[in-house]
Amino acid sequence: MRMGNSGMGWWIVLGLMLALGQGPGRAEGEILPFNGKDLLGWVAEGDAKVKSGPEAGKAVWSVKEGMIRCEGLGGFGFLRYTPKEFGNFEWELEYRFDAPVLPPNAKAGSKPKMGNSGLGIRTGPFNPLKSWESRPSVASYEIQLLDDSGTPPSATGSLSLYRFVAPKENAVKPSPEWNAFKIRCQGPKIDIWLNSKHVQHFDQSTDPKLKDKPLKGFLSLQNHSSGITFRNLRVRDIIPSSQGGN
Repeated sequence: MRMGNSGMGWWIVLGLMLALGQGPGRAEGEILPFNGKDLLGWVAEGDAKVKSGPEAGKAVWSVKEGMIRCEGLGGFGFLRYTPKEFGNFEWELEYRFDAPVLPPNAKAGSKPKMGNSGLGIRTGPFNPLKSWESRPSVASYEIQLLDDSGTPPSATGSLSLYRFVAPKENAVKPSPEWNAFKIRCQGPKIDIWLNSKHVQHFDQSTDPKLKDKPLKGFLSLQNHSSGITFRNLRVRDIIPSSQGGN
């Protein structure tokens, strides 16, 4: 069937909408960045393949059973959502770490390695050649994710703004349970909830060391050599405020 220019234009617009996680019936400002089928719109940065073990050479990031999967033993890097930068927004997702196990060659008395991952907000592309300055925890913020249920909150523990701000409490459920995460960023204010508990409230304009952190950038998931799965990713743009952002 032959299609006129207007019809071709519609398909181009629809393709762009799908890449952005939008489509007919989607609420204004709401984005589903993951389509449940493939990693369209996402790019793996840093180590993209498992380095060792029986899974060596396998892609670190994949889609399994409609969820985003990060394999363990995959080095260090990020999966960044590229179609859009976010300033004022809400981001929700669920995550769970694999249950900890000892590697086959572990020495007697060794303990399983703690699950380690993170979420980048308002960040830029990660460049392995400039690994330190381009990672979210330096260029912007990393929300730390650890399998550290039961430990005291700290500036390097779960739901911290990694290295900078500790959460009010550690509300993490241990692996392999699911944890429900939500963050709201509006201007310099950052609020985080975990499992319906409000664990973080921070205004970066009040801290001279952090006041110039970016108010707009990309979202990313971290690969830190731990098996972790993500599902139910949703992002919503917030109407810009006078404080800046979108």
